[in-house]
Formats: sequence, structure tokens, C-alpha cells
Amino acid sequence: MVGQEQSLTVGRVLRASTRGFICGTQSNKIDHRHDFGAFVSAPIANDDSVRVVGVIYAVEIKDDMLVSELVMAEALNSNILRDQRENRMVPLEISVLSIGYIYRDMIVHSLPPRPPMSLSLVELCTADSVYAFTQRLDFLPLALSASEVPSDDLIGAAIRYASYAYPDNRRYEFLVRCGREIARQLSHDLKRLEHVLALIRP
Repeated sequence: MVGQEQSLTVGRVLRASTRGFICGTQSNKIDHRHDFGAFVSAPIANDDSVRVVGVIYAVEIKDDMLVSELVMAEALNSNILRDQRENRMVPLEISVLSIGYIYRDMIVHSLPPRPPMSLSLVELCTADSVYAFTQRLDFLPLALSASEVPSDDLIGAAIRYASYAYPDNRRYEFLVRCGREIARQLSHDLKRLEHVLALIRP
């Protein structure tokens, strides 16, 4: 949940571009840090003063040779299943769409100047940082126009996720503000607009 104030490690960068990046960790560590729509950040290459901000748009648990063999078995021993899920280091890949960056205390809703370096730590954004980042909604066009991601569902999940960074008495106001901005962005596509608004409706 966003309300947890401390930064939490999501994984380490595997590959990256200015449009987004993929990070990895072990599948037995999967939890709320890897939720679809969660806000995460990572330092850009060779400059720790600039952090890319992105939202998770895909989570993939990779297989290996043992998994391929186990799924063909007629009966699967519960101990083997538990060992596979809890002890083996099956890789988990998390895909992130860049929606802005933070330079010191300045928030910019645009693609970062450089991507993160391989093996950089990716962290879950704190509630305070999500709140600050979403005071302006200029990141929405980046997500709405991203053809390589499930943009409508991602926008809905990211807005719902961000809403929990707001006090209870301001959450509805935030959702309404997002709805109005989305209506402005998608005024030419009423069918898509109706779908996205339905996803963020309280």
C-alpha cells in the first residue's frame, strides 16, 4: 500500500530506455511492491540527483527448465511445489513506464534525460512522493499515449493507487480532478473516455 512511508526495494534494473525500464527480482519476493499501477523510481545513469518516476505496467514470473518439467507431471508433490515457490530463485520481471523525473526537489512530467543504469536499485515511491508528484496531472498524456502498454487499465490502476496517498477527505476530490483531465485529453474518443472513467469511479 502507498501509505507505507519508507522506501522499499522493488528490484534491480535489467534493461532500460528513456521510455521505461525492466527490473528483476526473485519471484518468492513478490508482494504489494510489484502491484500493477504502483509508482516506483530509480536514479538515472551517472547522476544520483535525478530519479526517474514510473508506473508498473507488467509483472512476469519467468519459468526455467525445472518448471517446464514439473507442469508436465501428472501429480505434483506439495513439498516440491513449496520448495519451487519459496526456495528456488525463479526470476520475476517488472516492466515500468517512465512518466516523469525528479531533479532534487523539482518534479518534471516528461521523459527523463537518460535511463537508469543496469543493476540500479528500483524503489517503491513513498506516499509523500506520490502525493507531490500527482499535484499536477501532466503525466497523464505520457501514459495515455503509450502504445506499448495497456494504457487505459494502467491509468485506472495508477490513479487508484495514487489516491491512497491523499487524506481520506481529499481522495474524492483527487479522483474528480483526474476524471476532468482525462475527459479533456480524450474528448475526441468518447468510447475510450467512458471506459477509463469507469475504471477510476469511486
